[in-house]
Formats: sequence, structure tokens, C-alpha cells
Amino acid sequence: MSSNIPLAERLRPDSLDNYIGQSHLVGENGIVRKMIESGKVNSFILWGPPGVGKTTLARIIAKATQSSFYTLSAVSSGVKDVRDVIDKCKNEVSGLFCKARPILFIDEIHRFSKSQQDSLLGAVEQGIITLIGATTENPSFEVIRPLLSRAQVYTLKPLEITDLQTLLERAIQNDNFLSERKFDIQETNALFRFAGGDARKLLNIIDLIDQSTKDGETIIINDKIVTELLQENPAAYDKNGEMHYDIISAFIKSVRGSDPDAAIYWLARMVAGGEDPEFIARRLVILAAEDIGLANPNALLLANATFDALRKIGWPEGRIILAECTIYLASSPKSNSAYLAIDRALEEVQKSGNMPVPLHLRNAPTKLMKDLGYHEGYKYSHDYDRHYVNQQYLPNGLSVSNFWIPAQNPQEKKLSDYLGYLKNK
Repeated sequence: MSSNIPLAERLRPDSLDNYIGQSHLVGENGIVRKMIESGKVNSFILWGPPGVGKTTLARIIAKATQSSFYTLSAVSSGVKDVRDVIDKCKNEVSGLFCKARPILFIDEIHRFSKSQQDSLLGAVEQGIITLIGATTENPSFEVIRPLLSRAQVYTLKPLEITDLQTLLERAIQNDNFLSERKFDIQETNALFRFAGGDARKLLNIIDLIDQSTKDGETIIINDKIVTELLQENPAAYDKNGEMHYDIISAFIKSVRGSDPDAAIYWLARMVAGGEDPEFIARRLVILAAEDIGLANPNALLLANATFDALRKIGWPEGRIILAECTIYLASSPKSNSAYLAIDRALEEVQKSGNMPVPLHLRNAPTKLMKDLGYHEGYKYSHDYDRHYVNQQYLPNGLSVSNFWIPAQNPQEKKLSDYLGYLKNK
């Protein structure tokens, strides 16, 4: 017999002693445990992936500190809802029997607009509420700066395999319904892989296996049963969220670091997660110019051809084109000398401002311009031996004139040697 209440809700812990994971926050020297023990809980934001205990931790804190607990979801709540809760908290704080500041828990706080977040500032500043926000997105991008300055951010991590094992054992032994069933746990690799560090997902899978097994029969857990039951493992990938930025960052750094295997792995993660192929292709073009650069100028040609071919071929064959370019770029020699050169030049432009173009470099299409000395003294390079003549091309008064510093690779050494050959003829 099964309960209508999901297993994840039935097993939700109500104290730190039963809380699984996040030892860096709730362990012996964890900051959250210390706050609870001292009874002084400041406003903070819990940032982490789904199913790692953000809501549960907020509820535990409220119970342990004997604080009133108000909860709002940023998906369905507006400014009026926030103000209504704050008014209730004001009345409570002003009462004679208030033991602790009320806690306002806002789930998915990253979905609050700027005006909604602004409406919290006064209550947090005045100590009317203790704000606990929960978000799966990077607060640096999604939470307004004034609110971040008033609320510490604590990062929650995906559950480790040992945590998932503990959770599995607790579900089987402690749940009122599952404890009456007989289990045969043969393998847990697929179970933990599908859970992906998400406690709720793990418990939902166990719930699903329980519901698919007849009453009186032994519940068998092995890789084959779990895989067949779930059919496939949808890639955990949010194209607009934190994981999007983390994975593209890992991809870029793997190509830059000349590790084609890692680069292909992160490419596969993006492909499996449904990333926009043109987004990946654009990153490859940028990589070719920024990180391979003059060490292998053909890289930019191939990356640009990859972008064009992807548009012509489409999906899913386009993944092969992306893979070829990724491996080529990761395996190419690297140089960022062009990238550094333009940044040095831009820095000089900021310092020196709009320096005038030397007169001899200016065109003189009118008589007045000729009379003013425009173009006078300009030397046409092709009139000279080796098509080169030494003359001034930079404006006067620059603090720096050497912007391109060739990297130590054969291609750039060849370019540098040729310039040296011209200048020293």
C-alpha cells in the first residue's frame, strides 16, 4: 500500500540531526549550525541546484529558532503579497510575546522583478523580517545589489554518493509505508546516476519503483530495472541558467587548455542538453581568434566554415561538424597575442585620447588640404626595395608604441622574423 503523499515530502527532515548533505554549512563548524545554536539568524540566500535541501533547511531554521515562518513563491507572488506578509510581521514584531524575528522564505527569488526585490529592502534593513531566499540561479546576476549587500549568499552542493546512499537507507528503513515492503537492492549505479545529486529526484525514483511493484512482491532495485523504468536520462542542462554558463565555460577552457577529450565531453553535454548549435559555433569562432590566433590562422577559417556548414546542414548531422572543429581547435598551437595587442591598443587610446593623424598619412583630395601639408612627404611602400620603407605610422605623443608582442610559436616567429628582415635590410 502506498501513500498519496510523495516520498520526498514524507521524509522531509525537521531537524539538523536528520538533514543529509551540506556539511560545510550544517556540520560541526558550519555557519548555519552556529547561527541556529546562537539563535541569531541573519538574512541570507541559499544558492544551489534543485533537490539539495534549500526549502528544508529554511524550515528547520524556523523550527529550531521558534520563529514564525512565512513562505512565498516568486512564481505566483507579487509586490502586494510581499507587503501583506511584511505587515503581518510588523504586527508580530511589535507584540509583547515575539521571541524571534519572523522568517520570510522566498522560493525561486531569482524570478522576482527588481521592484519586487526592492519591496523587501526596508523590512530586511529594519529587522522586521529575516529573509531566506532560495535560488537555482547565480545571485550575482539575478538578485539586486542592495539586497545582496544585506543578505549573505550560501552555496549548496549536489548530494554526494554517500549522501544518496544514506537517503536510500533512510527511505527503506524509516518511511512508514516502505518499511513494510521487502527490498532487494542489487545495484545502485543507475539509481544514483539518474538522481544526479538531487535528493528529491532520488526519492521520486524510489517512489516510482514502489508504485510499479505489486503489493506483496519484493521491490528489486538494479541498473536494468531503473533504466527501463525511466527510459532515458534527460541531461541536466538549463539553457538560460547557471549550468549553461558553467558548461560553456568548461568547454572554452578545455579547448584553450589543449584537451580535446574534455572539450568533446563538454560539447556532448551541450548537444545532449539541447543547446543552440549556433551558440556553440559562435564560441568556436571566438576561440579560434582569441586563443589559437596567429599560432594557426587556419583555425579561424575552419571555425567560420563550421558556422556556415552548420547552417547549411542543420541538425543532427551538425554535431559532427562541431566535433571536428572542436578537436581541431583543441589540438592546435595556441596564442593570444592578437587578443592582447588590441587590448593594449585600446588601453592606449583611453589614455592618450584622439591623437591627430600625422599629416603625411592623410589624404589630400582638395587644393586646400595640399596647401595645409596633407599627404606631403608620404612614401609609397611599393616604390621601394622589398616593398618596404621606414616611416612614421603612429601619432606623436603615445605612451606605448609596441602593441603586438609575438608569442613563441613557429608561425608568429616567422612573421616577426620577416618584419625584422624588412627593418634591418
